[in-house]
Amino acid sequence: MESLSLYELNALVRGVIERSLSRDYWVEAELSECRESRGHCYMELVQKDGHTNTPVARASAKCWHSQWALLQPYFERATGQQLHAGMKVRLKVRAQFHEAFGFSWIVSDIDPTFTLGDLARRRQEIIRQLRAEGIFDLQRELELPLFCQRIAVISAPTAAGYGDFLHQLQDNDYGFCFDVQLFPAVMQGEQVEESIISALNRIYGGTFDCVVIIRGGGSTSDLSGFDTLALAENVAQFPLPIITGIGHDRDECVLDMVAHTRVKTPTAAAQLLIAHLAKTLDRIESAGERLVRHVQRTMEVERLRLARLSERIPTLFTLVTTRQHARIGQLAQRLTAAIAQRISREQTRCALLDSRCVAAAERRLLNERHRLDLLGQRAASLDPALMLRRGYSITLHDGKAVRRATDLHPGDETETRLAEGTLRSVVQSVAASPSPSQKEVPSVAAQPRPSLPPKNTPTQ
Repeated sequence: MESLSLYELNALVRGVIERSLSRDYWVEAELSECRESRGHCYMELVQKDGHTNTPVARASAKCWHSQWALLQPYFERATGQQLHAGMKVRLKVRAQFHEAFGFSWIVSDIDPTFTLGDLARRRQEIIRQLRAEGIFDLQRELELPLFCQRIAVISAPTAAGYGDFLHQLQDNDYGFCFDVQLFPAVMQGEQVEESIISALNRIYGGTFDCVVIIRGGGSTSDLSGFDTLALAENVAQFPLPIITGIGHDRDECVLDMVAHTRVKTPTAAAQLLIAHLAKTLDRIESAGERLVRHVQRTMEVERLRLARLSERIPTLFTLVTTRQHARIGQLAQRLTAAIAQRISREQTRCALLDSRCVAAAERRLLNERHRLDLLGQRAASLDPALMLRRGYSITLHDGKAVRRATDLHPGDETETRLAEGTLRSVVQSVAASPSPSQKEVPSVAAQPRPSLPPKNTPTQ
């Protein structure tokens, strides 16, 4: 059996393809991969099932340098975006089979209107979903603080637009001071969505007045990263006002639509913040002027009122003086009458008390005199001289009456007073205390002194 070499077989395939597929075809597909190498563009085309999103067809496509140099700027000017994975395109292709490299489609033209229509459909779908969730206009319900000076900036650190933004804020004509903090993020390519969302998460909970998302200093053609549902949802529901200065004015991306305010460039974003603060300053100055005018008007009114009052004061003073004099006269008359009445009542009371006092004093003197008589009788009945005359005597020791024998000791000197005369004795012994049944007088030996006074001498 005759056999062919691989090259001969591929040459037969090439001939068949060139004869049967000799013209160009317009094809609609989605890019699953798109890359440049040495000025050529290499694409991977895919078609997915509309229900399951499963690829049902795949093919490789190439656009050679000579053609790609013309098609790339044309497509980017028309759509404002670069070719990238996930984009739907309409390409004009022709079949090519090479014995060494196999089959591929060679791109000769591209239809940007088809891509624009697909991008518009995707954008409208995102907008429809945001409106259905009720968050599309949430940012516009927020208000920039009057003193919007603490700014969180999301930008690439090396972007020229960020430098222009800072320069514009620092060199403003009013001398306003702004506190700017940068949150670095990727602003071009496939990582835009994830990077900006991460920056917003870092800003959340901070002490900022607003957020500024700016992009500048690079290509303005790749804006697909700003047209994603996840990024739009995060921006729309962020609690701080977000200002976007993406740096393009051809078209409006979804991020611009849901932001609080959209400006064209980073410089315009800085000018917006300066103008807002200047407006606040104007409000303060205007309020100050209104306050001054109000105070001046009030002072003028009060000055006129005081002048009118000063004119009325003499008349009012005379009237008040007359009224007070009359009132004082009435009070004096009432006071005189009240004093006279009070004096009369007190004189009557004093006379009554005087008459009562004489009778009360006489009764009191009589009672006290009778009481003194009774006390005199009692005192006379208790006179010790009477007891002595009845035969009793009083024994004294050191000037005190002796009541118990135990109060004396042998050798103590005692003095016994009688009705007539006094005996002086020295105690020789003391008898023991008698029992309660015994009533005998203690035995005390007394020795009269030679110097005993005569019988008829007065007692001491």
